[in-house]
Amino acid sequence: MVRDAELGQRFVDKLVQVWRRSGEQSWVLIHLEIQSSEETNFAKRIYVYHYRLFDRYNLSIASLAILGDDRPTWRPDQYSDELWGCEVKFKFPVVKLLDYRQRWAELEDSSNPFATVVMAHLKAKETRLDEEGRKRWKLDLTKRLYEKGYQREEIINLFRFIDWVMRLPEELERSFWQEVTQYEEAKKMPYVTSGERIGLQKGLQQGLLSGIKGMLELKFGSDGLTILPEIAQIEDVDLLEAILTSIKTVNTIEELRQVYQK
Repeated sequence: MVRDAELGQRFVDKLVQVWRRSGEQSWVLIHLEIQSSEETNFAKRIYVYHYRLFDRYNLSIASLAILGDDRPTWRPDQYSDELWGCEVKFKFPVVKLLDYRQRWAELEDSSNPFATVVMAHLKAKETRLDEEGRKRWKLDLTKRLYEKGYQREEIINLFRFIDWVMRLPEELERSFWQEVTQYEEAKKMPYVTSGERIGLQKGLQQGLLSGIKGMLELKFGSDGLTILPEIAQIEDVDLLEAILTSIKTVNTIEELRQVYQK
């Protein structure tokens, strides 16, 4: 957001420019932590994003957080600091996705596309140790896309998210696609099979490579990009995800190389 910052580089997940109905210009900072875990300095980090954006644009900012972690009691919604009577208090709205487990019927009835996103997120967490259960829910949520009357492009985009968060072992994945194909044939809506499926896989690979590139540059500077051509040859999505996760914990490029050379 700003160059030469003392706290290092910071990248907001999404910064959106919108206009009020009155025509007044507004900027909204939306910080999404859909697959996050508990983080000690989360509130401070949101505060840092907020004041850096204000310093850069000199406009009012709305900082929002969506918590997708597993701990029901973790609800950071403010940051404060005080020294000798000088005090800073910063509060921001928070949505806790776990709360929607108690509102499942509301999600099922809703035609809002983000209801599907929340449902997929919750069931992905619930079925981490239940592969058969994950397959059943993945199939149910996929069928729901057709039943809600979404347009083809909406179905593909929402399915891309479901497919990403609810990964299955190869054998169950084949069985899942077989059932999806049969369902589509019955509905006469061949949307996410054959070539489209290949396209989804390629899109996921490209998204992971983009994330890896950004993290390599952030962690190791320009030297980190020297191994990007090696990683770009990898087609295994699970391995690419492992590489992306490992960048946070390795100390050298050679340590990272060992992750995918095993």
